[in-house]
Amino acid sequence: MGNTLPTWLVYCRPGFERDCAEETQAKVIEAAENSGFLILQGKAKLAYRQLTFARQLLTLHGEVNDLTERDRLTPLLAAIPEAPAQFGALYLEVPDTNDGKTLSGFTKRFQPLLEQALRENSRLLDDPTLPRLHILFPSESRALTASSDPRNSNNVPNGIHRVSMASDAPSRSYLKLAEAFEVFLDRKEQALWLKPQMTAVDLGAAPGGWTWQLVQRGLQVTAVDNGPLKGAAASHPAIRHLRQDGVKFRPQRPVDWLVCDMVEQPQRVAALMTEWFVGGLTSHAIFNLKLPMKKRVVALRTALEFLRTALNARGIRYRLEAKQLSHDREEVTVFLTRAKK
Repeated sequence: MGNTLPTWLVYCRPGFERDCAEETQAKVIEAAENSGFLILQGKAKLAYRQLTFARQLLTLHGEVNDLTERDRLTPLLAAIPEAPAQFGALYLEVPDTNDGKTLSGFTKRFQPLLEQALRENSRLLDDPTLPRLHILFPSESRALTASSDPRNSNNVPNGIHRVSMASDAPSRSYLKLAEAFEVFLDRKEQALWLKPQMTAVDLGAAPGGWTWQLVQRGLQVTAVDNGPLKGAAASHPAIRHLRQDGVKFRPQRPVDWLVCDMVEQPQRVAALMTEWFVGGLTSHAIFNLKLPMKKRVVALRTALEFLRTALNARGIRYRLEAKQLSHDREEVTVFLTRAKK
């Protein structure tokens, strides 16, 4: 790319390209609306975990714009940079769009051919500590070559964690909390923080998707919502359903987890989460912030800064992360936990 500053290839939810660019404050090279990716330049360093709207953060090395069905392998091999010299994995990816999904069959067929060529040249090894090689195909004729730092990127193809739907789950929101656990918690944290018989409160629980995800992990759940729970969640012995206002509810004793997917203004949800944490009512929380159509980044920053300011003022040590998950729409999901002293 011939520039002293790195050029970044970033994946995002289609329609959120501008928000992603605004969040990074980097120079936009390409950010077509609803494309699902953007090319940025002008920031010497970006931190993936601090970016909410980025599904993936890659260093862009080059692109090929004249791929043909006759021979894609030769030009792609030529476009792979000399440095890094070796890669720990190869991801052939497509944008998360309808057009992109039509190319997924091609990438699956092409993957073993490119892998074989890279292994024969000793450029592809089975080493998770090495950078990963990513090739994004916005179209059949165009490919962007990039690499990811395992310590500063998403470790799954396309930046999307695939989770499975339980056949008896009351709603598809079950998938959202399942994805949140995969995104925010590593395997050790899941084992430590999601133990059977731990307690949880689900604010705005109906029809019970998030509650069901918690129950499947062995937790005892108080589901708070004036609306009804559906299916098996309505009579499960590990679920106590309280028909109350989730904003006003407070538990009699602290719980391990608080989850919340209520349709409320982000500032109000942030204030509610702050009250629970300042009051010592929970140790961990996952909640959604529903963002306005305009000024999403501003609304998000305002809500998160409110949380940080309140927790800092009381000397509470914490870890706070926000991501727009693949199952999120006009919202982002936030993880908050008390940090060890």
